[in-house]
Amino acid sequence: MGQKINPLGFRLGTTQSHHSLWFSQPKNYSESLQEDKKIRDCIDNFLQKNMVKTPYSGEGIARIDIQKGIDLIHVKIFMGFPNLLLDNRPRAIEELQMILQKELNCVNRKLNIAITRIAKPYGNPKILAEFIAEQIKSRVSFRKAMKKAIELAKQADIKGIQVQIAGRIDGKEIARVEWIREGRVPRQTIRAKIDYCSYPFRTIYGVLGIKIWIFLDKA
Repeated sequence: MGQKINPLGFRLGTTQSHHSLWFSQPKNYSESLQEDKKIRDCIDNFLQKNMVKTPYSGEGIARIDIQKGIDLIHVKIFMGFPNLLLDNRPRAIEELQMILQKELNCVNRKLNIAITRIAKPYGNPKILAEFIAEQIKSRVSFRKAMKKAIELAKQADIKGIQVQIAGRIDGKEIARVEWIREGRVPRQTIRAKIDYCSYPFRTIYGVLGIKIWIFLDKA
C-alpha cells in the first residue's frame, strides 16, 4: 500500500487536512475545482517570473491553502523564502491580487491574499525537491544533491526522510530509480505524520521525477 496511494490522501482526517476548503452544489463542483487550479497556476507563474532564485531555493512555495465563502476567497501562501520575492517587489501581493481578480473575474467576491513564512523551510518536501532540481540542472551529481538535501532536512528536526529520483539520470539511455533513506519513514502507519511531495522537472535529457517522504512526528 505504501507505493500505491498518495501518503497525504491516505491520512486525510487523521494527521492531514484539505488544502482547499469550500462547499459547492454538484452542478457547480467542476467550476470550483477549475477555479482552484487557476489560482494555483497563476501564483506559480507569477513567482517564476518575479522570484529571485538562488542555488538553495526555487519558488519556495510549501503549499497554498484556499478557503472560499459566499463573498470571499482567502488564499494563504506558505513560503520558505518570502524575502526573495518581497525585497525584489515590495508590492508583489497587490500585483498578484490584481492578476488573480482579472483571471477569475471576481465581480461579486472579494479576494484576499496572505503570505506566511514557514519556520523551517528545508523541513518541507516541496522546497527540498526544488532544491534538488536546481542542483541537478546546474550539473551537480544527483547523489551529491540528494545527500545535501538530507543534510539540510536534518537541521529541521525531522525523524526520517526518503528521497527518490527516477528517469534518465545523468543522461543514461535506460531510465532507472535511485533512492536514499535516513531515519524511520513508516509509510503504512496512518498515525505517522508524513509530509510528501512528487515533483517532476525537465532536464536536457528529458523529464526526471523526484519523490520525497518526510517523517515529522507520530500523532
